[in-house]
Amino acid sequence: MSDIAIRREGRIGRITLTRPKALNALSYEMCLEIEAALKAWAGDEAVRMVLIDAEGGRAFCAGGDIAQMYETGTRGDFAYGQKFWRDEYRMNARLFEFPKPVASLMQGFVMGGGVGVGCHGSHRVVGETSQVAMPECAIGLVPDVGGSLILARAPGRLGEYLGTTGRRMGPGDAIHAGFADYFIPQAKWLALTAELTETGNWTAIDAAAEPPPEGDLPALQAQVDALFAGDGLVDIVNALKADGSDFATDALRRLATGSPLSLACTIEIQHRLDGVQGIRRALEMEYRFTHRAPEHSDFLEGIRAAIIDKDKSPRWQHPSLTAVPTADVARMLMPLGDHALKLEEELA
Repeated sequence: MSDIAIRREGRIGRITLTRPKALNALSYEMCLEIEAALKAWAGDEAVRMVLIDAEGGRAFCAGGDIAQMYETGTRGDFAYGQKFWRDEYRMNARLFEFPKPVASLMQGFVMGGGVGVGCHGSHRVVGETSQVAMPECAIGLVPDVGGSLILARAPGRLGEYLGTTGRRMGPGDAIHAGFADYFIPQAKWLALTAELTETGNWTAIDAAAEPPPEGDLPALQAQVDALFAGDGLVDIVNALKADGSDFATDALRRLATGSPLSLACTIEIQHRLDGVQGIRRALEMEYRFTHRAPEHSDFLEGIRAAIIDKDKSPRWQHPSLTAVPTADVARMLMPLGDHALKLEEELA
């Protein structure tokens, strides 16, 4: 059975992730198939809109399938990971810039690569079980797939907070932070899908939407804005330690699970994207890190600790949250020259 079902149904183009036992993890081949469909449907007058959904109740998409990146990277072959990210980011850009409405129905886990598929469209729907997060720092990466742009546009300093701590957001918080637009009870999704298929009328989503459950982030906004306002990771850590509140203690605990280099680069990327509206600049900045990640970051060690050996005891290259020189951050985010992400050429 294929990992993805792509077809025209009625008035819509429909993309369904179909590997629920793997939490619909996104493979390289799935990225290419999604991109090919978007290219075909962009000029197809019979397709009024695109609908993206997923099988299974546990996850819309819990992230990218990174096992092969680890296997190739540990052999010193960094080209596969670089190709995966380059082509995935091109697909993310096509979704963000698609000329027709794109709706997504996102249940369960929506993380990492799942954000890149589900959170760049025009009509992003969450339900009761939705749990949205960008937890990449815990495996030695940075929030990518265009997620850095969503974080940079989040209210106040939520981008720095969510990007570094990987905190999960329920439906209300996902809407508050800008990762989703609508809350629709999941019992309504089947009928909504049938209506969209028959009519291609995306306003049915607005009609079905309900007020979302109250989240936690609005009440935390003032503390987030005060304590995550520093120029870099050291400033944020020092502010949290000095504050000593329950929120600060919890935030420090969450930060301690991430790669110090990834955390520092995540904050720097957020600051560089301040005021940016289009996705291409964000993807280009992310690719500076991910292109170098298998060779120069904590990525392979993060995967080993979390997924391969599962000992949950990564040996990061920097010994503490306050031990990352600014030069190390600068090296990870330097322009790539001839290896830069060239979306202008590839999306032409």
